[in-house]
Amino acid sequence: MPLISIQYYNSPCGKLVLASMAGELCLCDWNANPCAERNLHRLTESMGASFKTEATSVLEETKKQLDEYFAGRRQTFDIPLRPIGTDFQHRVWSALLRIPYGETRSYKDIAQTVGRPQAVRAVAGAIGANGISILIPCHRVIGSNHSLTGFAGGLEAKRMLLEMEHRRVTDAPSQDLPRFRLSAQKNWS
Repeated sequence: MPLISIQYYNSPCGKLVLASMAGELCLCDWNANPCAERNLHRLTESMGASFKTEATSVLEETKKQLDEYFAGRRQTFDIPLRPIGTDFQHRVWSALLRIPYGETRSYKDIAQTVGRPQAVRAVAGAIGANGISILIPCHRVIGSNHSLTGFAGGLEAKRMLLEMEHRRVTDAPSQDLPRFRLSAQKNWS
């Protein structure tokens, strides 16, 4: 039976569970969230694997690059990724990888990018199924009215990530940062 290696990482905005298999990162998810449980289950089902808590070179490199990201010394990651999902989810996640550091896109923008402009809800579902958070930057997707909606790490973590990136790109003082509105409603347009 194949083995998936797991480690944990304490980020400034919450604890992450990291998993790798065969030299590729297959999970970077918010540990205290039900989505992490679902994504772990999806990994075991699709790969027919079991888990073991152990260090691997890809997990250690991921932690190092996350440290650099949170310290403001890294804007992109160069970790080999192995996201588990459907073809449509992979298209959406590829679109997320093209959102520049410090910028945002709406769910509607992503739907148009993947050639499915009417599939905003399906795009939101694919973004929600992203099991490699931060490295596949689903936090950069917001509502078209600039509201923060749907994030596995919580909306405060999403706000923190967006403000951190924006501040580093623009060197703007905190009072000049964009004001993202928290929204309890699903605003995927």
